[in-house]
Amino acid sequence: MKINFQHKGNFNKLEKFLVNGLKIKPITRMILDKYGKMGVEALRNATPKDTGKTANSWYYIIEEDTNGNPKIVWANSNMTDNKVNVAILLQYGHATRNGGFVRGIDYINPAIAGVFQKMADEAWKEVNSNG
Repeated sequence: MKINFQHKGNFNKLEKFLVNGLKIKPITRMILDKYGKMGVEALRNATPKDTGKTANSWYYIIEEDTNGNPKIVWANSNMTDNKVNVAILLQYGHATRNGGFVRGIDYINPAIAGVFQKMADEAWKEVNSNG
């Protein structure tokens, strides 16, 4: 099955629909977008590179958690032929075809920790400036 579509104009109505549908305030979405992009860049730069495909496959989405609070989810779309996420294989290691094991490299946690710290610093600054 193939679906084609054409588009004229911009995505303002779609964005408004998504923002209202998720009940995420525009200012909150702007802040989460800022850190979402920052996280993608940090992950891209920290990802071990052979071909660069995994490094360039990072993206983020903004969604609501089970309590309706907005959150950022970072993900990677690069999969092996067996539908295994390559970023996870790099992070935690994996078995080889000949029975060996390739040790993982903890690159995700250090990369994203800096983004979390900047988010916390900005939130703390905002709390203190209004108090």
